[in-house]
Order: sequence, then structure tokens, then C-alpha cells
Amino acid sequence: MANLKDIKRQISSVSNTQKTTRAMKLVSTAKLRRAEELAKRSRLYAEKMNQVIAEIAGRIKCSKIGGIDNRCFTKIENPKIVDIIFVTADKGLCGGFNIQTIKAVKKLIAEYKEKNVKVRLRGIGKKGVEFFKYNEVELFDSVSNLSSKPDKARSDSFIATSIEDYKDGKIDGIHLVYNGYKNIITQELHVTTVLPVDTNQYECAEMPSSLLEIEAEDEEYMLDSLVTKYVEYSMYYSLIDSVAAEHSARMQAMDTATNNAKDMVKTLKVQYNKARQAAITTELIEIISGVESMK
Repeated sequence: MANLKDIKRQISSVSNTQKTTRAMKLVSTAKLRRAEELAKRSRLYAEKMNQVIAEIAGRIKCSKIGGIDNRCFTKIENPKIVDIIFVTADKGLCGGFNIQTIKAVKKLIAEYKEKNVKVRLRGIGKKGVEFFKYNEVELFDSVSNLSSKPDKARSDSFIATSIEDYKDGKIDGIHLVYNGYKNIITQELHVTTVLPVDTNQYECAEMPSSLLEIEAEDEEYMLDSLVTKYVEYSMYYSLIDSVAAEHSARMQAMDTATNNAKDMVKTLKVQYNKARQAAITTELIEIISGVESMK
């Protein structure tokens, strides 16, 4: 039977852990409310941005003989180099939040390696960066303290290298991989190609009526400006979406940890009571045996 003092010490230790996980759950819940609201507002803007840029590109593609000639809207059949940008958390204790993103990145890298395509891996978030460095996977560049505190200026600066290199023909694709917020109990993994922009959703015979009117001489300038804004906001939105998902995942993880600690305390208390009863029984037997021996 376990020592009473050891069991009591374990109960105290697990109870303190339970208090910590409960406090962390409350903190994540409070942070999630703010992040969730920002993510919802940002999602509307991102969806509208995607719709506008695809519609403008689709109209130009349908109105010009030979289609659109902007590299940002041209599918590259045999890419040589692509950028994969992933977003993970700077902190742990959020269940499988980070590992899901890491697995998706590893899968994407493996797919490109099979096609002999070179991958420039760019990382945001301490957990993902540390994982790939530990496993000796080469990182083109990385940044910390951005996924936990999304900042538009820093986000634009980070993605600018990929945008310019794509426009200059140095790379042939830009992919974003991150775990996004779906609802309070669910995160949704996103593996998105931001460049080249897919315009195949619009068929020329079925173009929607719109107030968008584009002058021929403005096409290149408008598209170039829109593409930059589109990719920059896609990067920034992925950070906002990811941080909301991170708080959601951590809230669930801490709730599970709190419940597990509660169950463990119950189990330890049962063990303590059994050990205490056994000790009392042993003492009684010794007393009775002593009395009997004196008769």
C-alpha cells in the first residue's frame, strides 16, 4: 500500500495543476472572444477581396484574345521553385493545433519533392520553426512573435519577398498553410494557393452582371495593385484566423486537462482513504494482539 504522505503530496500537486489549467482556460476563453470577433469581420473582407479579384481577372480573360497575360493569373504547368509559408503558434499547450499544420507542410513538401520541385520554406511561429530546425529541414527564413500578435505592417513586410520573387519569375507559386478558426470547438486546416490566382471559377458564357467597368489601359496597373493587396491581406488574414483557432484549441486542451486532473484527484483520494483505513486496521490489530498477549 502506498505511503499516506506520498499520496497526500500527489493530491496537492495535481490540485495545483488543476488550478493552473483552469486559469489558463479562462484566459484563453477571454482572448478567444476578441480574436473570434476580429476573425469574423476579417473573413467578410477577405471573401469580398477574393471575389473582386477573380471577377476582374475573369472579365479580362474573357474579353482578350488569348486570355490574360499577367503572370499572377497564369497557371504554371512545370514549376521549378515554390514558396510554402506556414503559420503555427509561438506557444504550446494547445492540443494538436501545431502538429496538424506541421503534418500538412511535410506532406506538401513531399509532394513537390516527388516532382523535383524545389521548396523555399518560410515559417511564422516559434513551434513550427523549432520543429523543422530540429529535424534539419532547411528554412528560407522565419519570424516569431507575429502569429501570437498579428501586425499588418510586419505581415506585409514578410510576404513582400515572395510577391516580388513571383512577379520577377524567381518562384512559380506561393502556398499558405495554417490552422484556421471554424467555430469554438473546431479548427479547420487550410492549404491555400495564393499565387497564381485561380480564375477558372468564371466561365465566359456565365459571367455575372456587375458594376465593375475596366478601361483597357488600366488593366495591368489595376491587376498588379490588386494582386499585391490580395496576397498581403491573405497573409494577414491567415494570422488573424490562426490566432483565433489557437485560443480555441488551447481552451479545449486546458478544459480537458482540468477534467483529467479532477478525475485524478478523485482516484488519489480513494487510494488515500483505502491506505488510511488499512493503516487504522493494522494499528487496531496490533493493539488487540498486544492486549491478548498480556492476558
